Amino acid sequence: MFPLRISATDALGSSIQQVKEQLRAIPDKGLGWGALRYLGDSASRESLAVLPVPRITFNYLGQFDASFDAEEGALFVPAAEAVGPDQSPQANLGNWLSLNGRVYAGEFSLGWRFSREMFDEATVQRLADDYAAELQALIEHCCELKVRSATPSDFPLAGLSQAQLEQLPVALEQVEDIYPLSPMQQGMLFHTLYEQRGDYINQMRLDVEGLDVERFRSAWQASVDAHDILRSGFVWQGELERPLQVIRKSLPLAFEVQDWQARADVPEALDALANAERQRGFDLAEPPLLRLLLVQLSAQHYHLIYTSHHILMDGWSNSRLMGEVLQRYRQQPVSRPAGRYRDYIGWLQAQDAALSEQFWTAQVRELQVPTRLAQALPHQADGATGQAEHFAELAPQATRRLSDFARQQKVTMNTLVQAAWALLLARYSGQQTVAFGATVSGRPAELKGVEQQLGLFINTLPVVTHLDAGQPLAQWLQQLQQQNLALREHEHTALFDVQRWAGLGEGLFDTLLVFENFPISEALQQGAPEGLRFSEVRNQEQTSFPLTLAVVHAQSLVLHLSYDTALFSAAQVQRFGVQVLQLLERMIAQAGQPLGELQILGDDEQQLQLHGWNPPAAAFASDRCIDQLIAQRAQAAPQALALIDGEQSYSHAWLQTRANRLAHRLIELGVGPEVRVGVAMARSAELVVALLAVLKAGGTYVPLDPDYPRERLSYMLEDSQAQVLLTQAGVLEAWPDDIVTVLVEDDAGYPDSAPAPRATAQNLAYAIYTSGSTGQPKGVAIAHRNVAALAHWSQQVYRSEDIQGVLASTSVCFDLSVWEIFVTLANGGFLVMARNALELPQLPAREQVRLINTVPSAIAALQRAGDIPASVKIINLAGEPLKQALVEALYAETAVEQVYDLYGPSEDTTYSTFSRRQAGGQANIGRPLFNTASYLLDAQLQAVPQGVAAELYLAGDGLTRGYLLRPGLTAEKFVPNPYGPPGERMYRSGDLTRYRADGVLEYIGRIDHQVKVRGFRIELGEIEARLHQQPAVREAVVLAVDGASGQQLVGYVVASQ
Repeated sequence: MFPLRISATDALGSSIQQVKEQLRAIPDKGLGWGALRYLGDSASRESLAVLPVPRITFNYLGQFDASFDAEEGALFVPAAEAVGPDQSPQANLGNWLSLNGRVYAGEFSLGWRFSREMFDEATVQRLADDYAAELQALIEHCCELKVRSATPSDFPLAGLSQAQLEQLPVALEQVEDIYPLSPMQQGMLFHTLYEQRGDYINQMRLDVEGLDVERFRSAWQASVDAHDILRSGFVWQGELERPLQVIRKSLPLAFEVQDWQARADVPEALDALANAERQRGFDLAEPPLLRLLLVQLSAQHYHLIYTSHHILMDGWSNSRLMGEVLQRYRQQPVSRPAGRYRDYIGWLQAQDAALSEQFWTAQVRELQVPTRLAQALPHQADGATGQAEHFAELAPQATRRLSDFARQQKVTMNTLVQAAWALLLARYSGQQTVAFGATVSGRPAELKGVEQQLGLFINTLPVVTHLDAGQPLAQWLQQLQQQNLALREHEHTALFDVQRWAGLGEGLFDTLLVFENFPISEALQQGAPEGLRFSEVRNQEQTSFPLTLAVVHAQSLVLHLSYDTALFSAAQVQRFGVQVLQLLERMIAQAGQPLGELQILGDDEQQLQLHGWNPPAAAFASDRCIDQLIAQRAQAAPQALALIDGEQSYSHAWLQTRANRLAHRLIELGVGPEVRVGVAMARSAELVVALLAVLKAGGTYVPLDPDYPRERLSYMLEDSQAQVLLTQAGVLEAWPDDIVTVLVEDDAGYPDSAPAPRATAQNLAYAIYTSGSTGQPKGVAIAHRNVAALAHWSQQVYRSEDIQGVLASTSVCFDLSVWEIFVTLANGGFLVMARNALELPQLPAREQVRLINTVPSAIAALQRAGDIPASVKIINLAGEPLKQALVEALYAETAVEQVYDLYGPSEDTTYSTFSRRQAGGQANIGRPLFNTASYLLDAQLQAVPQGVAAELYLAGDGLTRGYLLRPGLTAEKFVPNPYGPPGERMYRSGDLTRYRADGVLEYIGRIDHQVKVRGFRIELGEIEARLHQQPAVREAVVLAVDGASGQQLVGYVVASQ
């Protein structure tokens, strides 16, 4: 017994609804009242004791008819005789007024017991008569209703108000139940409505022999009648707080038969018909959300096209449904399901959301950025739109070995496949922590009969795993297995909740892995009645993810990759399949190896990338110094033009004579091999003389631009430990006393003949300073043989006439000058001197310029101004990314015939790769120079798949000695080459590049904080360090941003006060 307060309205209908809701709102039918009143704590008992005591007791005993039905085996029936008083007249009444009601023999009776001390009998009689009249009015009201009325408590899981219930676009008399969607259903509904595509439309096709169509239709209709999920429609419009699924009481099956017995183009027409069925899709608000189309091809031969929306069922349920249909087709009884899908929804609502949040927050904590495979690859889509698929298969024998390996490691096959996929994602994305979607069964073991129920129990959740390159594979597999087991306790969590907790935006991943274990083909074959034969099943499924990997483990391990053709090409997806299978097979042999050593590429692909796409070695003058190569050209043609400076022309003989004299002077001052000589001069013929003289003396020149800040020049001289400074009168002010200063014109009295060779090809030729992250520049030490290798490559690419008139406009502090000056002279060309490239229109010899070697921003300025002479036929561009738009403009608006894109750091002697860019082509940096090797490697120095952006490593004869007097930094950047001959090194460029399918390199950008502006490599950290040195600056950041004339540096500061 419990107290009850109810209220009614003037309208009968609303009164019924209101009282009904008030009664159903009482928890556990009032059982908690007695527990609290008598067994609660002191405070509870005291608070209940002071409440007013109700003076009317209403006791409805229920319907007795079924309890005393002889046909149902009842042993007793109520006696017809009067029972007499049920208690002594002297006994205390339970209450002032008590009403006891029941239904028996189809009649409702209500007994009234009252205290004569409180009520007159006539009063109670009038009350009873009024009650009977009100009851009669309620009965008449209900009988007159033309449509069914319902209240929110009829659908307790839905959480609707009366107003929301009445606004549903479904007649309530047709409704059996209403309840919310599962997390997976919510996701599918969202993607279906938002993307307006054919996502989650599933289709199964097969041939059937010997089919009785009407029996088949009846079997399907009976299955629809038996399972409420098959009669579900979905509502989301209006004032609803969340989408709901509405279960119809009955629903006719969408079943169509077409007669094609006289048709000829059957295979193509069937494909078109199936595609039309998929494109037709479903209105999720209008069930049924499944259709069957039977095409009769002959008297006994049919083709079945079964199309459904995935929001109804998972694969396991679909397999069970097919089995039930065949049972009914055989006219065998089908056991009633132990539960319904609503039970699962109710179970979901009872789960502890706080525990799930705690678990998943810990799972995604290590993920710094989403893992998106489509973004890790260049868009090489095949031009088609929609979905495509690819199958890959592991041979039965290899599958058995893999199964044995899984048992040895005490992990599931699912874990092994997840591991292979995680490794693939890590190699493609470059992330140490990766995420991908995994489909889990979602059927809670504590829910009775859940394995026999139909519905969408599966869920998609992220698998987030960290791949430590040094961790043994076997150990990592155990971790992944334990992670999967822990996930089972929280696999009901909605994906959108996990993504919200991760705080990384909507999508944590763009690939889905499904390990399937619902063999529909087996269910059909095993359940087929005698005389009924099925062909192989063709399944068509589509998810909202760009790529879905479905795995079936039978005699063979089969990978089914379905993908968005707008994001992936067929070749890319084919490689994914091959690489997953390779990884699985390699796991067997490398269980004890670190993850970083597990190779993703096949042997042929690795051979192609590491060796096939690198040019073969070519012989060159590796034992000659660069000044000797230039002298050799001068000896062959002493009066040939060497350079033009303004209106003056100078021959090779003049250049050799002047350089020889100055070289003797330098030798006299102690210059020789490995002795650094600073060269600070204005751009003129004298500058070329000075540089060549240092080389002839066997020394190493250190270029110093007079326009640089004095502080920077002083640092470079001190850091390089230069013993001599070679300059001109009036160019620089006084320098410290500990350095010998020589004027280039002070060569009188020295021999015209060349000094005896003092350096070897292994000695340093020059040291160029580039930007450094510590705030100070660092010197790159380049040997003679490095320049000789560059000269040899140039000789193979440029004809002799191509270099007759090379614009020498680049600062000698920038390594493009090495190619302009020394390579041109060594290969028999001549120079046209200029202060900078933009001075070209003012040069007296501008019409003699045939080749320009500069940076894209400079040539763009000349092109826009129309200042590129018609004599220019070749343009070399380096130092900055070369945009295709500039290439198009150069070919279209000038007389230029060849545009070369040259890439390379100073550490690899000016140029490392080259590309002859074409009009209508795509941006690329081409292939390595002769005697240069390029490698695209990950952090573990493993080759990455084609198309993946990775750091470019360079090796070969252009590789320099390293950084001047900085062995630690040299060891960091110049590392042993695992793919070259013993002892060879390779340089970590810090540049992100990727291979195209033809082996051509594409430049992506920097991986560190370094940029190139107008060809100069600048460490942003160096500039930030200088800004931080200012007293008024508290914080500073420097960015390279696009401006009207190309990239420019922009600094942002926070003031100290």
